[in-house]
Amino acid sequence: MTATALAPAPLTTRVPRGQVTRDTNALIWRCVRRSTRQVDSVFISVLLPVMLLLMFVYVFGGAIDSGGDYVDFVVPGIILLTAGYAAANTAVEVATDTTNGIMDRFRSMPIRATGVLTGHVVASMIRNAVSTALVIGVAFLVGFSPHASALEWLGALGMIALFVLALTWVGVAIGLVASGPEAASGFTFVILFVPYLSSAFVPIDTMPSVLSTIAEYNPITPVTDTVRGLLLGMPVGSAAWQAIVWLGAIFVVARVASGVLFRRAA
Repeated sequence: MTATALAPAPLTTRVPRGQVTRDTNALIWRCVRRSTRQVDSVFISVLLPVMLLLMFVYVFGGAIDSGGDYVDFVVPGIILLTAGYAAANTAVEVATDTTNGIMDRFRSMPIRATGVLTGHVVASMIRNAVSTALVIGVAFLVGFSPHASALEWLGALGMIALFVLALTWVGVAIGLVASGPEAASGFTFVILFVPYLSSAFVPIDTMPSVLSTIAEYNPITPVTDTVRGLLLGMPVGSAAWQAIVWLGAIFVVARVASGVLFRRAA
C-alpha cells in the first residue's frame, strides 16, 4: 500500500465571499501587529525622510533657487520619498515571509492569494499615512506654508495615496521575486533613487540637458508637480492626468505581476 502525499489546496479554490473578507482582515491585522513590533524599522522609515527634509532645507536650501521658499518647493518631494521607504520596507517583509516558510503555509490553506498580499499592502498604507502626517507636521515647524483649499488638500492627499498604493504593489512584486530580505532591500534602492532624477528636489531646468530629459519623462515628475501645485495653490496643467495615467499603469502592472509571481511560486 503506497502512501499518497496531500497536495496543498489550489489557489483557485472557490472560497465563500464572507470567508474571503474574514481571511483578508485577519491577514491585514497580522501585518499591522507585526509593524508595531518592528519599532526600529518603522522609526527608521520615518526618521530618514525627516532628516532629509531638514538637510535639504537647512543645508542645501540656501544654494538652490526654486523661485520661492525652498521649503515649500521640497516638501512634496520629501512626502513622495517617504512612500519609497515604505515600499522598500514592504518588499523586505514580503521577502521575509517568502523565505521563512509562512508563505508556504498560507498556500496550503484555502484562502485567496489576494488576501496574503493585500495584508501587506494595507499595513503599508497605514504606516505610510502615519509617516506622511509626521513629515508634514515637521514641515510646518520648519516653515512650510501651503495655500491649498480644503478641496485642493483632498486632491493632493488622494494623489499621494494613489502613489503610495502603486509603489507598495511594486514593493510586493520585488519581495516576491527576490531571493531573500537582503536582496529585496538591494532591489528597492532603485525605488529610492528615482525621485532624485525628477522635479522633486530641484527645478528641472537647472539640470544638465541629459538629466533634464530623464527628469521630464520620469513618472515621479508629474506626480510631484501635481502635489506641489495643489498644495501651493498653483495651476497643475496636464501634470494631473499624466500622473494618474502613470500611477494607474504602474498599479495594474505591479498588481498583476504580484498575483502571477505568488501563484508561480506555489
